[in-house]
Amino acid sequence: MSRRKRRRKERNAEREAALKNKRAVLRYLRISPTKVRAVADTIRGRRVEEALAILDFTRRAAAEPLARMLRSAVANAASSESVDVDLLHVGEIWVDQGPTIKRYLPRAMGRATMVQKKTSHVSVLLEEKES
Repeated sequence: MSRRKRRRKERNAEREAALKNKRAVLRYLRISPTKVRAVADTIRGRRVEEALAILDFTRRAAAEPLARMLRSAVANAASSESVDVDLLHVGEIWVDQGPTIKRYLPRAMGRATMVQKKTSHVSVLLEEKES
């Protein structure tokens, strides 16, 4: 392996280790991604305390799992001794579609219609910046 590739690999490993402490992933959430994105857009870029306060008063089903995930990301960041929890902001939050569960519902005259139960994968990345 060349010296350049080795250095690039070491830099990527350091960057990944730094980001690993400040992130959380919520997978297979049984709410459709469009509904989760509506709640995720309200907290993007805000301070963690402010985002948790917004989620506590949001009357959407996705608010509670997102609050739990955000608290988990803060706990992950707090485990690293070099992070000041008071300076954390929601840097990036993105919602991807997970696998769709397919079920059938009986209808009139022997027919059946498909019911698609969508799932979501949510990821949050916290950034430390001055207010």
